[in-house]
Amino acid sequence: MDRHDVIVIGGGVIGCSIAWRAAQRGLRVTLLERDRIGQASTHAAAGMLAPVAEADFGDAGRAMVDLGLASVAAWPGFAAELAQASGTPSRLRTDGTLILARDRDEAEALERALAYRRQLGVDVARLLPSRARELEPALAPTLRLALEIPSESTVDPRWVSDALSIAARAAGVELREQTAVASLERHGERVCGVLLSDGEQLEADHVVLAAGAWAAGLADVPVRPVKGQIMHLRDSDGPGLLTRTLRFEHGYIVPRGDGDYVLGASVEERGFDLRVTAGALYELLRDASELVPGLLELEVAEIAVGLRPGSPDNLPLGRGRSDPGVWPLPQRHPARADYRDPGAGRARWRGAARGRGPSPLRAADGTRMIYVNGDEQPDAATVAALLERLGVGAQARGVAVALDGEVLPRSQWQLAPLAPGTRVEVLGAIQGG
Repeated sequence: MDRHDVIVIGGGVIGCSIAWRAAQRGLRVTLLERDRIGQASTHAAAGMLAPVAEADFGDAGRAMVDLGLASVAAWPGFAAELAQASGTPSRLRTDGTLILARDRDEAEALERALAYRRQLGVDVARLLPSRARELEPALAPTLRLALEIPSESTVDPRWVSDALSIAARAAGVELREQTAVASLERHGERVCGVLLSDGEQLEADHVVLAAGAWAAGLADVPVRPVKGQIMHLRDSDGPGLLTRTLRFEHGYIVPRGDGDYVLGASVEERGFDLRVTAGALYELLRDASELVPGLLELEVAEIAVGLRPGSPDNLPLGRGRSDPGVWPLPQRHPARADYRDPGAGRARWRGAARGRGPSPLRAADGTRMIYVNGDEQPDAATVAALLERLGVGAQARGVAVALDGEVLPRSQWQLAPLAPGTRVEVLGAIQGG
């Protein structure tokens, strides 16, 4: 039976980035993709890097904003490295975002969103309609209010996917397309490899489950498919209609900078249905053209359908809900994609390169134990005490903590006790990867 250090299941941008990073650290890596690399949810993604615009209310939302901001800060370095490794020009754009209101109700909702984001201390500005139209002249005169988020970016997921496949192959990753995994192989309770649909068996020290909406078919992870339909529009006169990403209730418009625009996206609970429907496309065009009438003059270049992975509470899933030896990648909000965290690859595999699980921590002796990123550790009185022992300050940005698979609000770190056997996930974005 063929033996690998790491097997990655899923050829989207997260699976490919982890395979690339693992190979860079000297591991023998094979990536298995049931279809073609980057042709599932990655192909139908818009590529918004928008932790501020997408900030959710509540403590869990605050924790995700911290992690998202650190990930956005890492993207320029990651994109530059990826461009160099693949020999292709970067498709990262840093033109910012406008959130728009069409009527009084939407304007009142924007005011509440502004107040919350100011509480978070993030960079956001309230714009009068006249100022918004100065920035984006294509906006309709009926605009009621806008928020500007200058720090947000976009990246073309199709470029990321193509560049990662080139870089991963160059680093020694074996990419196997049209290769479906039938099941995970186990030795006792630990996952030790995979069984392919054609009967071939592959052994591995670590299995990364980056199968997105299909993950629940292979492991006990509560993931469901959430359908999204998007349109690619093209201006035959080239770029210039819009510069910034525009977000509005139930939709967005993402300029690619070359005369192409992505209009999306529906959010539909329809299982694995991939049909294009007239109703979804009509609603996208109707809502967007109220704000940018010029969209109706553009050519429809492509219609794409994808299945996002959604979790029950729309928060990331940690390893605490999976089997030993298998590492499910965090699933995100069903209206968002997984390409946003360039730190995933390095954070997961900096420990595996040393011959152990994806954690920078070492196991320790003792009778009262907890599990931190999969490794045994002596217990601590509180989460804050654990983080202090790990050298992570309680005020550190870009850090999120989950206990037994549930994100713990930062406000509870000082008080939350850690019982023996608790599974702790400490997640953080890392510059450049």
